Order: sequence, then structure tokens, then C-alpha cells
Amino acid sequence: MSAQPEPEPDVVIIGGGVIGLSIGWRSAQQGLRVVIADPDPGRGATRAAAGMLTPIAEAAYAEREIFQLGRESLRRYPAFASELATASGLPTGFRQGGTLQVAYDGDDLALLTEMRLLQESFGVVVQPLTARECRAAEPMLDPSVRGGLLAESDGSVDPRLLAAALLRAAAAAGARLIRQPVTEVLCTAGRAGGVRLADDSVVQARWIVLAAGWQSATMPGLPAGLAPPVRPVKGQIMRLATTAAMAAAGLPPGLLRRTVRGLVHGSSVYLVPRDSGELVVGATQEELGADTAVTAGGMWELLRDARTLVPGITELELVDVVAGLRPGTPDNAPVIGPSELPGLVLATGHFRAGVLLAPVTADTVASFLCTGSPDPIWRAFAAARFAAAGRAVSPQPESALT
Repeated sequence: MSAQPEPEPDVVIIGGGVIGLSIGWRSAQQGLRVVIADPDPGRGATRAAAGMLTPIAEAAYAEREIFQLGRESLRRYPAFASELATASGLPTGFRQGGTLQVAYDGDDLALLTEMRLLQESFGVVVQPLTARECRAAEPMLDPSVRGGLLAESDGSVDPRLLAAALLRAAAAAGARLIRQPVTEVLCTAGRAGGVRLADDSVVQARWIVLAAGWQSATMPGLPAGLAPPVRPVKGQIMRLATTAAMAAAGLPPGLLRRTVRGLVHGSSVYLVPRDSGELVVGATQEELGADTAVTAGGMWELLRDARTLVPGITELELVDVVAGLRPGTPDNAPVIGPSELPGLVLATGHFRAGVLLAPVTADTVASFLCTGSPDPIWRAFAAARFAAAGRAVSPQPESALT
């Protein structure tokens, strides 16, 4: 008896980062036939992400809508992570121990005070800490730290563990992974109706979801002017690990109890501890195109600022250095929702917040694919905003702590 051909999928998702995998899992859970196309899922920006879940600590001027989206996604994270761990049988590294923002000198403290006023204007409460209270919260901080802010509801997750769990859960829910790049979006009668793969095979579907990160802007086959204006923004991070001797001495994993985001003479750095004993230090932000080289200068800057805040990190083992490409947009906000091309849904441009925004993006996109009803939460993130404002929009200035 000849094998029956695979039924045509309902949706093809272009891109297997944390956004594409999350959408694939949620869509398959809702009974859709899902194909995810990516030659190396979870190995792009997801692999290089630190996994901070910090909408409060990352709140920036002119980014109120992103903050609201991030806060909603963080609200969903505990249930999302718990359900994913159950569905996959794998850990995600989810923690919700808060974020401590610290200032090294007086000028840094003045900037942190401005940040507190901004956060309070968004309707959230952060706890100001004196220098002594900062060191009581994190004893490994340098005595020179001048003060800080504690955002107790912030958290973190391990993006590498998260991607592995999403891959297994999506497959268990019925999603099919094709380890090939998409070389073209196929349009018929004015509608996106399929994709061409690297081996020249074609997969047709009712919906195409473009979740290809910074490469979304160069996806072949899209009508002129329709590709979202996404660019690569390089970020370098390092991973350090607590040695056996340090663990035996009773030091906390990665020397810290929670994520620490710091200002050191105006430069920003973050340190994210894992339960495994790992400490992630990042991240540079460089406009260098599609360059993923790890540089000595980038690593030196991270170590310089991290060591200033937590001198003990020089005793940690260096286990990994990596550079990734975040998908940035002109206004630093994601592009989510149906495009002007029928059949094509956009889920890209998440910039620094892809891991944070995975639950809310996955839930709302999967719901749209089932019902055809756009979620009101997308209103500020439609692709049409760029056409209205012009593609020459300049990026908004980053906050001092991003």
C-alpha cells in the first residue's frame, strides 16, 4: 500500500527562534496543522539571548506601548513556563526573583532616579534601595555601589532550555519541523499561499507567518514595500560558571540571587544568574549589519563593567562567548499581526524583548490563525505604522539601562 501524502498544513511558520517555535506550539495545541521551517531552530538570536524578563527594568522613554505588552507577557509567563515544562518534560530555567538595578557612582544614581520617575509614570512601583540595602540584597556587590531599585516581579528564563522545550512540545502537539531555509514566499491571486524551500520543494498553506527575525526584511517573494523594516543589531554576551570550590563555599549560583542591571560610569551591563551555577553577562549593542564576530573589545567592556559591580566574577570559569543579531525596527517595537498581503501574518522585530514577548505573541497570533480576529493588543504594533510615518523614522534613544 502506498504511503498517503501529508495533508496540506494550515500554517507555515518561517523561522524557528523562540517566537516562531512558541507560535508553532500554541497553534498546534489549538488543532492547526503546523509546519515550522528553519535550518537550525533555536540557534539565532535565541541562543545569544540572556533571557531577562524585565519589562519594568527595561522601561524606556517613548516605549510605553512596549512596556504594556511586556508586562502582559510577563503576567502570562508562569503559566506558560509551567505548561511548557509539563508538555515537554524539559526544564525552561524560569525564575521570578526580581531585578536589582544598581548605580556605581553619583551620576549613575542620578540617571537611576530618572528611571524610577519614568517607571512610576507607567503605573508601576519599584522599591528604592540605599547602598547598604543593595549589598544586603546582593552581598557580592562592590561596596562602592551607591544605590539601586528593586523590581520584584521581574524574572528570567534560560532561552536555550526554552527553545529545546518548545521544539519537543511543538512536535508532541503535532507540529512538523522542516530543517530548511525558506527561499521564497509564494503568492497566488494576490494572496500568500505557500513557501519555496532550499531544495526547491513547495509547501502550500492557508496562512504564512513571517517570524524570521532580522532576515524578515529580505525575504524573497514579498511585494515591493511590504517587507517589515527590520535590521540586525549585534549583541555580544559571555557565560561564566561557578567553580566547584565556590559552590562548596556556599556561594549562590553565579554569585547572585537575582538579575542585576547596572550603570557603571554611564555604561550599562547586566548579570543574569542561573540555577545551574551559570552567570550570563551582557550585552553590547552594535549597529554593524549582519556581523556575528565576537570581539576582544566587546568582551573587555563587559568584563570591565561587570567586575566593577561584582568583583568576584574574575574567579568564575569562562564557558562561552557568543554574538547574536537582534531584529530591530525604527521605533524599537515589534511588528505583529496581519500584513497588507492577505494570508501573510507578521511576528518579527521583537528586538531586545523576543524571549519576554514569546507568550503574548504566541497566544495572540495562534488565536488569530484560528479565528481571523486581530487582538486589540496589537494596535500599536501593526506594520502599517511605518508606511504612515515613512520608512526613514529614526530609532528612539535607548534608556540608560538598555
